[in-house]
Amino acid sequence: MNFRTEKLGELESLVVPGQPGGPGIILCHGYGANAFDLLPLAEQIKAEPGTHWFFPQAPLTFSLGPQMEGRAWFPLVARMLERLLAAGENITYSEVVPDGLAEAREKLSSLVTATNIPLHKLTLGGFSQGSMLTTDFTLRCGQKPAGLIILSGTLICEHEWRPLVPALSGLEFFQAHGTEDPILPYSNARRLEELLRSGGLIGEFLAFAGGHAIPPAVQKKLSAYLRRNV
Repeated sequence: MNFRTEKLGELESLVVPGQPGGPGIILCHGYGANAFDLLPLAEQIKAEPGTHWFFPQAPLTFSLGPQMEGRAWFPLVARMLERLLAAGENITYSEVVPDGLAEAREKLSSLVTATNIPLHKLTLGGFSQGSMLTTDFTLRCGQKPAGLIILSGTLICEHEWRPLVPALSGLEFFQAHGTEDPILPYSNARRLEELLRSGGLIGEFLAFAGGHAIPPAVQKKLSAYLRRNV
C-alpha cells in the first residue's frame, strides 16, 4: 500500500493519497491503538476510486507495559464515570462529557481543514473511542459531511448531542456493533442509533454476532455504504 506520514493541522496522520479533487475519508483509531490499526481498511474497504484516506494519530500517550505505548483521544469514559459516581453525581455513561474531548475535537478540526477537501466531500468515522470523537465533531461542526461511520461506538454527551442532531437531518450514517461487545455495550450503541434517527438522520445499523471488532461482514456493508455516499 502506498502511504505516507504527514503532519496535518495538529495531528500526525497516515495518508493514502487519492486523485486530485477526489473525496476523502478520515478514520480515527480506538483507545490504546494507533493510526496503523485501521490503515489496512484502505485496502479492505472498496471506496470510490481516487479517494484520499486519512488515519490520524491520537495525541495522548500512556504505557501499555514494558516498551509498549498506547494512544488515546481522551481518558476512558468508564473511569470518569466511576469518579463522578464516587463523588455523588447521579449520572449514566451516556451523559458523561469526557475530559479532553473538546481539545481532541479542535485537533481533529485542524486536520479536517488541512486536508483541503470540502467537508461535503469528507466522510468521518472511527472505531470505538475514535467514533465517539468523530460523532461529536460531526454534530458540532455546523455543516454536513458526506457521511458518518460509527464502528463499535457508543452514546456519550447525550444532553449536549440531542439538541444538535436535527441540524444533520437527512445525513446517512453507517453504524455497526457486536451483540456481545464486552467493552462498549450493545444496548448503548442502540441508544445512539435512536438518538440519530430521532433527529432525522437516516442510515444502517449492522448488528453482528461478536465483540469489539470490525469483522468481514462489516467491511462488506461499509464498502457498499461508501460507494453510495463518497
